[in-house]
Amino acid sequence: MNKSELITSMAEKAEMTKKDAETALNAFINTVEETLETGEKVQLVGFGTFEVRDRKAREGTNPRNPEQVIQIPASKAPVFKAGKNLKEIVNKK
Repeated sequence: MNKSELITSMAEKAEMTKKDAETALNAFINTVEETLETGEKVQLVGFGTFEVRDRKAREGTNPRNPEQVIQIPASKAPVFKAGKNLKEIVNKK
């Protein structure tokens, strides 16, 4: 499902216009981005948690030259951890 399909589905389920659904989705995305940027978590009980995790600096292998070792700098990575209810829904089969 891409963003436009998600907007269409949200509009149908919430009985709103596509424009309003797009505005709501964009507001949600922007809020999550701003919150993660400050280092805070976004917890949606039953759905999951968005958070930022630190990745340590490490050595890696250059894919174009497997004999060359390269240094990969430390970085931060956004992560989503699914909540219990979401895991149960996905594993219902």
